[in-house]
Amino acid sequence: MQPLSSPTTSRLATPWRWAQAGAFAGLLLAIVLFAPARWLTALVQQASGERVMLLSPQGSLWQGSAQLVLSGGSGSRDAIALPSALAWRIRPAWNGLTLQLNAECCTAQPLTLRATPIGWGGMRLALTDGQSQWPASLLAGLGTPWNTVQAQGRLAASTQGFSLEWQQGRLTLAGSVQIEALQMSSRLSTLQPMGSYRLTLQGGPTSTLALDTLEGNLELTGQGQWVGQRLHFDGAASAAPESVEALSNLLNIIGRRSGARAIIKVG
Repeated sequence: MQPLSSPTTSRLATPWRWAQAGAFAGLLLAIVLFAPARWLTALVQQASGERVMLLSPQGSLWQGSAQLVLSGGSGSRDAIALPSALAWRIRPAWNGLTLQLNAECCTAQPLTLRATPIGWGGMRLALTDGQSQWPASLLAGLGTPWNTVQAQGRLAASTQGFSLEWQQGRLTLAGSVQIEALQMSSRLSTLQPMGSYRLTLQGGPTSTLALDTLEGNLELTGQGQWVGQRLHFDGAASAAPESVEALSNLLNIIGRRSGARAIIKVG
């Protein structure tokens, strides 16, 4: 027959259990608060298929910095690093998270991204209006065809009311993102620079993508839209008559050749 616990024993056990629970909660909180930066770098690397990597991380999960590197994915030999470190700051809130990104080389003001859960399993990501400039050479790290083109120039990005929502398997875009590729050149052409271009993503019930030429002997144009989750894009690249020979190799890479033009088709 098992001996019954006395009231005194029960009274002694209860505070001990509370102490254990408190110690466990404190340990869990400490782990969360002081989580190392390498936890974030591992998550980013896995989520991007090793196309985006944060090397030599410093600080914590919530506030730290690392060297941003773009690559062609697992096993790729292509990798290009941002000229300066990328710093981040994550702040949780009752309705989501706020992420700030700052790079001395490229962002005059920190880029701010807000993540908010919506519905059952949905998520809304909103990017505050801002501007930034990035070296076009960074694209070569993504592998084919950028490693062949070896683009040089500046990428000026601006956003206005841009957000995306993922809910019940559907992606919806709102607002706009504009990227201007300025004074672009390539190792495939002796013509430097070849020109400047603008790519505009416009959200809405039917999201669209437009490519326009601002200036230059290489003219790029195109229009596209998302049908479901797939992009359908039709465009063309053409060279001024006096520049066809200098741009011929690049036109062969851009799309299917048709005389002095190259046809661009996606989807």
